[in-house]
Amino acid sequence: MTSVFMTYAATLSVLRDEWGMSATAAGSISTGFQLGYAVSLVFFSSLADRVGARRVLLGSAWLSAVFALAWALWARSYLSGLVLYTLVALSQGGTYTTAIMLFADRYPPERRGAAVGWLIASSSAGYALSLLVSGSALAWGGYPLSFFASACGPILGVVVLWLALRATPNVLHPRREGARFGTAVLRNRPAIRLILGYTFHSWELLGMWAWTPAFVAAVFAVSGTGSVRAAELASYVSAAFHVMGLVASSSMGRLSDGLGRRIVLFGLAATSAVCSLTFGWLIGLPVAVVFVVGAVYGFTALGDSPVLSTALTEEVGAAHLGAALALRSFLGFGAGAVAPIVFGRILDLTNAPGPFPTTWGWAFVSLGLGGLAAASCAWGLAPDHAKALRAKTTAM
Repeated sequence: MTSVFMTYAATLSVLRDEWGMSATAAGSISTGFQLGYAVSLVFFSSLADRVGARRVLLGSAWLSAVFALAWALWARSYLSGLVLYTLVALSQGGTYTTAIMLFADRYPPERRGAAVGWLIASSSAGYALSLLVSGSALAWGGYPLSFFASACGPILGVVVLWLALRATPNVLHPRREGARFGTAVLRNRPAIRLILGYTFHSWELLGMWAWTPAFVAAVFAVSGTGSVRAAELASYVSAAFHVMGLVASSSMGRLSDGLGRRIVLFGLAATSAVCSLTFGWLIGLPVAVVFVVGAVYGFTALGDSPVLSTALTEEVGAAHLGAALALRSFLGFGAGAVAPIVFGRILDLTNAPGPFPTTWGWAFVSLGLGGLAAASCAWGLAPDHAKALRAKTTAM
């Protein structure tokens, strides 16, 4: 389902010229997508508490396939791209948090970190596939073919989901008498700290995802590579970063099952912040150096995502989990929506007009501030709280 998520980022350096966009305008399309996704996550997550996660997941998947095809067929300018890419995002939200809810129902706490890690890893696989397919199609048929090739993912995905969930019941969790959202979530300090940590994590991660392919394309352009070839090569390198995120998601959730959520969250967030603060200053250095640092960046920036998700399922009861995920998604993807346009604005202010800026450091520093804040939120969690909770649950 996520194979359309990175198509715009993969083609961004070419689209800026084709559609005549400034960096700020280019960032606004990513912002539109993230805002649409935030609204979608809030709506579908809240709806899942009332009608069931399975039903919402399948409905959202069908809508995703329809709007992905519309984006591929009709996005041919800045305005049409902004509108249609936002519509794609509005249809996608029901395929993420509802899946976390289904996993929370299926797996006990002592195995949940690993399970949610594989769920997030599957999304990373989709992002990597999006970059690989988009880069190859861009070289063969330009951005229209790139859009269409990536849109095939949601179309195939809805068929796979329908087959996979045929035997899965649509569960509705009853709410305890007197239990309210304010008590279950808003007055739940560990839950709020996790939600804030996810918000800062999203600022850094989504800003990085939106602009890293263009940055890597600029790295190749500085070395004398042509613009289309630079964008193609950058999509392959960026796909490798997402593969690192896949490895992180599939391993860090399991690691947190053993070490506890807090220590893993802090280590990943702090390392990711260091990468953000340094990555943009690497332009002009050998591509191998950019690749190595970018691989660490891709690993650590995404690695805390399954841990944050798993920890929240342990702090909030199942009856209010959809609403908690809705709040988290609104704040997280709202921050992630603002990050790309802030990043683009900083690029405009620190560079002369052109498709390949040469000063990227300050823009990436703005993302690093989010990473530092996420590390602070993780440090403030109770030591080994989740580990103790899982031990207690197992004993019961």
